[in-house]
Amino acid sequence: MLELRTFAAHFPNTGSEYAILIYTVPEKIKSDIRLRATLRQQASARIPTQYGHFEMYAYSEDANDPMPHIAFVGEGFNPALPVAVRIHSECMTGDVFGSRRCDCGEQLDAAMQIAAAQGGVVIYLRQEGRGIGLINKLKAYNLQDEGLNTIDANTHLGFEADTRQYEAAIAMLNDLGIRQIELITNNPDKVNALKKSEIEIVGRIPIVIAPHAENQDYLRTKQDLMGHLLGL
Repeated sequence: MLELRTFAAHFPNTGSEYAILIYTVPEKIKSDIRLRATLRQQASARIPTQYGHFEMYAYSEDANDPMPHIAFVGEGFNPALPVAVRIHSECMTGDVFGSRRCDCGEQLDAAMQIAAAQGGVVIYLRQEGRGIGLINKLKAYNLQDEGLNTIDANTHLGFEADTRQYEAAIAMLNDLGIRQIELITNNPDKVNALKKSEIEIVGRIPIVIAPHAENQDYLRTKQDLMGHLLGL
């Protein structure tokens, strides 16, 4: 905790009826304030894809960061209008290699199609495995193979069920001049995180993927225990 004691130290205890309140700032708030002040657009380039043409922006606090956050901005993007936005957390196994242990890769594919068609934006955050990293995600997979669900596997490893943060996404949306969005998500936590920001959510676009045999239990846990709106 960051404590604002310096000011109070100048006032000795005189027995006065007045009191000086000591306010503390949680580390998360301090980190969020620092991130939003220091995250910068470091580079951009035109990227033609199978979905359509995008402008790709790299965001980081460090110009030499090898793993910056990314914003894909579709053709026809107009920040003066509500923008279809997907905030997608990195999932190497699903996004790159097509793993069916989750629905991440298929959600990203669908979001890119929406962004290409509507001049939307896909924010790609580097917080693999709901924030625990790839190595720990693989360990969690092994625990799931032994019978734990995705939440219990994370907590068994000493993590919260979901450690993702969305301050970087909010900073990126602000940098792009976006004020109103249609959020492409099934996750109420993302909706709540954005509602605490200056970004206005004017609608939600569901992105429900048909389950596979390999991820039915995973998706059921996301729905029943994490509140994701999947309609299973």
